[in-house]
Amino acid sequence: MSKPQLDFWQIWNMSFGFLGIQFGWGLQMANMSAIYEYLGAEADQIPLLWLAAPLTGLLVQPIIGYMSDRTWHPRWGRRRPYFMIGAILSSIALILMPNSSTLWMAAGLLWILDASINVSMEPFRAFVADKLPEEQRTQGFTMQSLFIGLGAVIASALPWIMSNIFNVANTAPEGVIPPSVKYSFYIGAAAFFGAIMYTVFKTDEYPPEDLQRFKLEKMKGGGIGAAFQEIVGNIGNMPKVMKQLAYVQFFTWLGLFCMWIYFGVAVARNVLGAVDQESKLYAEGIEWGGMCFAFYSLVTFLFAFYLPKLAQQVGRKRAHALCLLAGAIGLLSVSVIGNKYLLLFSMAGVGIAWTSIVSLPYAMLAGAIPEKKMGVFMGIFNFFIVIPEIIAALGFGLVMNYVFDNNRLMGVIVGGVCFIIAALFTMRVEDEGY
Repeated sequence: MSKPQLDFWQIWNMSFGFLGIQFGWGLQMANMSAIYEYLGAEADQIPLLWLAAPLTGLLVQPIIGYMSDRTWHPRWGRRRPYFMIGAILSSIALILMPNSSTLWMAAGLLWILDASINVSMEPFRAFVADKLPEEQRTQGFTMQSLFIGLGAVIASALPWIMSNIFNVANTAPEGVIPPSVKYSFYIGAAAFFGAIMYTVFKTDEYPPEDLQRFKLEKMKGGGIGAAFQEIVGNIGNMPKVMKQLAYVQFFTWLGLFCMWIYFGVAVARNVLGAVDQESKLYAEGIEWGGMCFAFYSLVTFLFAFYLPKLAQQVGRKRAHALCLLAGAIGLLSVSVIGNKYLLLFSMAGVGIAWTSIVSLPYAMLAGAIPEKKMGVFMGIFNFFIVIPEIIAALGFGLVMNYVFDNNRLMGVIVGGVCFIIAALFTMRVEDEGY
């Protein structure tokens, strides 16, 4: 089907839901390691406790992609029903999370939260390819980057805003999560639901070209067994560009995972010098780590306006490699910084990288996969995000304990090295026409 070009505000409306999704991810990334430490976790336990995130993505995203490819409702369309279901479940999990009373309760709720966010998020990637012609897809994925940056700015800064502007307490007795974190998660729940529903009601979807044939193919399908069969079959038939991007994604997300789970606590312990999680200095460090995440997200928001131009000038793969190198420099520089304000310069590089990470690989991929299997292939592509995260979750705790002597800063440095490797693999991608 020849798809009409959409104007700026139509692309804005269809991407706005990502603002809410990023509230879920932003609060999680900036606060979960601290929540685990508040509830008694040790440094070498934290990676394993984060295992929920990649495992739920590994299972949920390809299945939701397969299901959304085979869904059509005259009013709600193909992808939007999943946006709504995920939004409802995610909002409930965000409300419950900061009320966790035990370590394993928090870990269990993280499983629920991640599964729910993935239900909403996975169809959004296919949504861009569904709605936009090839020449507008870079713009569409970059608009998602803009909302990812904006949402993460606010979400990451919320605990700092709660304690420094609204004077909400940022400390609590041992085993209790501070009120500033609790209120931040409540606000995030409302923002998640509201942003998703805005996109649901402000955007329509194109019906299948041959609706009768679509219904017949759906009837021939089957349940979860058929879904797994198709997913496995498509793994063996991945387009060449997808296979090349797999290496890029593997090292990119290995680096990101290391940064997310250790940056905040590294700021508290290595930069500010906090020695225990009940101290005021530790709380300030975690809050400042969140502010650093907010700053890199602000850079993401701003750089999103320039990234399409950069991709047009030098090509998508070169633009992506340059952005990854900027992120690598940012993460590696943390090792020589002793002033918390200088960390903002490091995070500027991470923000540039993040703008590209959440847009250009998907723009390169979208033109290489069949339209009617957009959802399932986007879900399979997620394997190369979650597999490195699973490896890190299962094995990095041992590395942290026996190699790095529980020095959280080393996790951040490993992240920078992984970004460099990902940039090198990016230059091998055969992105036709760019």
